[in-house]
Amino acid sequence: MRCIPAIDIRDGRCVRLLRGSFDAETVYGDPVEQALAYRDAGADAIHVVDLDAARAGAPANRETVLRIVAATGIPVQFGGGVRDERAAMDALAAGIDRVVLGTFAVEEPERAAALAARYPGRIVVGLDHRRVATPAGTRREVAVRGWGEGAGVDLAEAVARFAGSAVAAVVVTDITRDGTLSGPDLEGYAEFLEQTDLALVASGGVGGAAHLAALARLEARGRRVEAVVVGRALLDGSLTLEEAVAACAA
Repeated sequence: MRCIPAIDIRDGRCVRLLRGSFDAETVYGDPVEQALAYRDAGADAIHVVDLDAARAGAPANRETVLRIVAATGIPVQFGGGVRDERAAMDALAAGIDRVVLGTFAVEEPERAAALAARYPGRIVVGLDHRRVATPAGTRREVAVRGWGEGAGVDLAEAVARFAGSAVAAVVVTDITRDGTLSGPDLEGYAEFLEQTDLALVASGGVGGAAHLAALARLEARGRRVEAVVVGRALLDGSLTLEEAVAACAA
């Protein structure tokens, strides 16, 4: 299982939100400097999100993202506000290795799948979700527009729409765990591995090496988690990148 450090950008700064709330923000400094620190510590890729663009639907910190691409020289997986084919193609043409489609993929899955077929290995679907109470119990409702709205679509349904498609992977984030360091959604990820052959990138809740080791051991139908995105645990010093990589390889 690969470990991909995360950098979220808001107002040109590296930040982390708690459970997706823009009112619960911690600032960690310059995104480019942080990206270089991850590269120097051995990262072979970086996951970058433009939070302002995710909420507004238009590029906001693209210059900073491209500075990260140029400065680090390692693959950047980028998401946030990529709401149509042109925005995705522009990002790929600018040197971004993989583009994460969130709202666009949820609302227009056929067009997102067609784009993935056009750019094999470079289009990732991002499915961020919250548990919602229903008369029948709870379900995982996918969120859109910077986690600000529920899409009215269950996670399993959203995943099924991309069965057999050329998407490189699906990044699945439990918003209620994101930034909490409380542990990843192992049950949900096991269900994902059972239900689909799509590659899984786990995201949200990682607080230490034990959480990563548990993810690395997770298996269903002979399938495992391909990669994990780690944010706050690395930024606040709960975990070093070297420790994270070692735990992922356990």
